[in-house]
Amino acid sequence: MNQIHLLYIEDDTEIGEWVSRNLQERGYRVTWLTSGERALEQADVCRLVILDVMLPGLDGFTIGQRIKKQYPDLPILMLSARTSIDDKLQGLEFADDYLTKPFHPDELVARIEVLLRRSGNTSSEPLKLRHLLIHERENLIINQDNGQEVTLTGKQFHIFKYLLRHLGQIMTKEQIYEAVWGEPYLEGDKSLMVHIRHLREKLERDPASPEIIETIRGIGYRVRS
Repeated sequence: MNQIHLLYIEDDTEIGEWVSRNLQERGYRVTWLTSGERALEQADVCRLVILDVMLPGLDGFTIGQRIKKQYPDLPILMLSARTSIDDKLQGLEFADDYLTKPFHPDELVARIEVLLRRSGNTSSEPLKLRHLLIHERENLIINQDNGQEVTLTGKQFHIFKYLLRHLGQIMTKEQIYEAVWGEPYLEGDKSLMVHIRHLREKLERDPASPEIIETIRGIGYRVRS
């Protein structure tokens, strides 16, 4: 635990001191910044970023997007007093989790540990999901029922990888499309739906009754944890 380096960006000195001290007491190494000015520089040497939304200068959404663009595998945990669904969806377009203030330090640490386990899975240990063994970095998926490799196209793997990074979270069609295709989603476009159908044909034991990629009617999809 002592080797885990966290980057914490929070301009409120009272909250910043409290959170930093609590994390350090639990064995984490913490670099605390009061603005996003040196965020990209510090992100290069940390394992996870804890990022407040309301910051002087550039806000947390802008800073988080820049960090994720440069370090796509670096987990980002957003903190905010904003509780509206629109703010959460905006944060989750790039962040891996979103925690609203006020929060209990035990919950913060629990969420940090979940994100670290996920990022550890992508760098070393494979992720076990139902009958699948997923080596994300190597773009390798093994069906443990038959021991065979599941072959996905680049677009299919990109979609699945995006959902895995937000494991258990409901992602809208717009979020998925814009993250994978890099352009705004047009209402009525069936491309994502077609790719999801092909993904299920390759990943699910029974594509007609999916256990892995769940449809959230009227919203989007999620990969069940």
